[in-house]
Amino acid sequence: MTDIIDLKDALERVQDDKELLLELFDIFMEDFVGKYAALKEAQAKGDCAAFQMLSHGLKGATGNISARSMHENCIELDHKGKACDITDLAPKVELLGQQFEAFKVEAARVKKEFGK
Repeated sequence: MTDIIDLKDALERVQDDKELLLELFDIFMEDFVGKYAALKEAQAKGDCAAFQMLSHGLKGATGNISARSMHENCIELDHKGKACDITDLAPKVELLGQQFEAFKVEAARVKKEFGK
């Protein structure tokens, strides 16, 4: 297990269906790009409602695929969004982008491990 993807937990969530897990990874990666750009924009504009909605959605998505470090970051971003305390979050938002890059590498490694 890594803090990037808790593979044991992820496989339990999909009842050991490796094809489904890889499909969920692909969907997440496609979806993340647009949501991340919108999250950065909401943070920069100080749009708490949009920021909270996006961070909450990312919190759920990262939890569903057992992306541990991203999920923990999204929990914090979601709490800050609810409190409308987002002005100083640019470093945490940037960290989320870096965590996503690490996720993509780990997802590719998992795909190779599964022989796909």
